[in-house]
Amino acid sequence: MTTTETLEKPLKKEVSNMLLKGKKGIIVGVANKWSIAWAVAQACMREGAQIGFTYQGERVLRNLEKLFKEADLKDPFSVNLDVTKDDELALASETIKKQFGQIDFFLHAVAFAKREELGGEFVNTSRDGYHLAQDVSSYSLIALSKAFKPLMEEKGGSVVALSYLGSERVVKNYNVMGVAKAALESSARYLAYDLGPKNIRVNVVSPGPIKTLSASGIDDFGKMLEHFRTVVPLKKNVSAEEVADTCVFLFSDLSRAITGELIYVDCGYNMLAM
Repeated sequence: MTTTETLEKPLKKEVSNMLLKGKKGIIVGVANKWSIAWAVAQACMREGAQIGFTYQGERVLRNLEKLFKEADLKDPFSVNLDVTKDDELALASETIKKQFGQIDFFLHAVAFAKREELGGEFVNTSRDGYHLAQDVSSYSLIALSKAFKPLMEEKGGSVVALSYLGSERVVKNYNVMGVAKAALESSARYLAYDLGPKNIRVNVVSPGPIKTLSASGIDDFGKMLEHFRTVVPLKKNVSAEEVADTCVFLFSDLSRAITGELIYVDCGYNMLAM
């Protein structure tokens, strides 16, 4: 096997250290088996955490149930939640409290923009498209933190949101989503400041490009993956499992003094000038 082939294979932990043993968490944003959120959920369960899921609508629920069956999960907890609806946020919080009592962490992996906004010139972004992308992709972190704050106040907790480098630099065809991710990252810092006295930490993980359902909406995404692999120092694309392990670290007590941070999991791409 060549060095390049070795690097392309994601490293998997065969033995768990049970970093999250006894902890309870909620994963927001699993759409299907390719979702980074699903990789995070699996990593958290591998490390001993009890996980609950949110879903939006029957179609996503069917996908989740298929994943539960394939993973041989016994009676997994899930609750319907549209992050743009305050009544559903309140109901989800109540339902989670009845199921888990307090929780120790949650993952924000929610983003959406109209397909027509992810192409062409950013100057042509529609008002409705801009508002929708911000509501779903950015404001939802604030809304979820407010709804789940009472569930973490007793012992403290950890919040992790997923972003992308398009928040800081112009990425062709990312457009309005880049602006929404920039708002998400800024929101995380303000939330980290507000929630810090309650020992609730808020951090952001910024992965390199990964082939997911949402990524399929970006034109020329395959070319992006190819370019990324050839220029990064580690000479490989990022795997969802590698992102998930970073999230596990941030959910664990090993990161107990880290908050308000943006952590790149991108094989070094963010440091390159060209």
